[in-house]
Amino acid sequence: MRKPRVSVLLPVFRAEHTLGAALRSLLCQSHGDFECIVVDDGSPDGSLAVAAEAARRDPRITLIAEPHAGIVAALQRGLRACRGELVARMDADDLAHKDRLRLQVEHLDRHPTLGAVGAHVWMFPRVGMSDGLRAYEAWLGSLTDAESVRRDRFVECPIVHPTLLCRRELLLGYGYRKTPWHEDYDLVLRMLEAGEALGVVPKKLLGWRDGPDRLTRRAPESSRERLVACKAHYLARGFLAGADDYVLWGYGDTGRMLARALLAEGKRPSHILELHPRRLGQRILGAPVLRPDALPQGARRRIVVSVAGSGAREDVRRTAARLALVEGRAFVVAA
Repeated sequence: MRKPRVSVLLPVFRAEHTLGAALRSLLCQSHGDFECIVVDDGSPDGSLAVAAEAARRDPRITLIAEPHAGIVAALQRGLRACRGELVARMDADDLAHKDRLRLQVEHLDRHPTLGAVGAHVWMFPRVGMSDGLRAYEAWLGSLTDAESVRRDRFVECPIVHPTLLCRRELLLGYGYRKTPWHEDYDLVLRMLEAGEALGVVPKKLLGWRDGPDRLTRRAPESSRERLVACKAHYLARGFLAGADDYVLWGYGDTGRMLARALLAEGKRPSHILELHPRRLGQRILGAPVLRPDALPQGARRRIVVSVAGSGAREDVRRTAARLALVEGRAFVVAA
């Protein structure tokens, strides 16, 4: 059989009520040169029957049924079956814009130095959506190219995994692995740490469903502590490699949690930068608390900024610019 340009990798577990709509959104794509590899991970509901009926109706759908082994095993099994030059991820409860594959394929064709590309999302249902999720959606929308993806990689996962379109050989090389945190963030940080360029199509090409049954709400890997541990692990391996100390900018709830996670990675703050008047002059974790402009010149390296909220992050970036601190060299933002 002729190989398709794109393989869509779609793992399924307990998604009988949403899988049909997800597959229909794929089958309406303006880029028709694709296959869809559906991996049913031992679903206890009617997901397998929904997938089997879709595969019967459209030869572009290939169904693989496996005993339940979890998302990583399903992704690994499905990836081995993908034949396309490019692999697109999608989840069984999401909806693809009709031009999703076409626009992402065209973007990779125009930018051969990119290893993969994501896209913006619209979250649904909108009724009852929290302010935090709206802010997260807006932050994702602020990432428009490979530079912004790399810059903000430690804020949250900068590529929504169900929007990923990756060159197949590259994805096979990195693969999916079981970790204490989510496999998608782990994959993105491993790729960025290795120097891969990951871009974004700055258009909303995926409807990303939120709800109480979403895996990112239920899985232990989704906890805030695990997310922060993931950031600390890759900060220690990358930006903070070769040094036992660093400067922590911000010691609110966000900074405290990151500091604890970095301690577990063998990294201790030499100084803590704060504007809170009650913290100035204290010692926290053995480090003096200073205003940013009081940091000694010799310590102005390996600064980790950990403050919550896009407004606070931009305030820090403006202050850092006045102090001639270059983002990516002197400091990274990790909140």
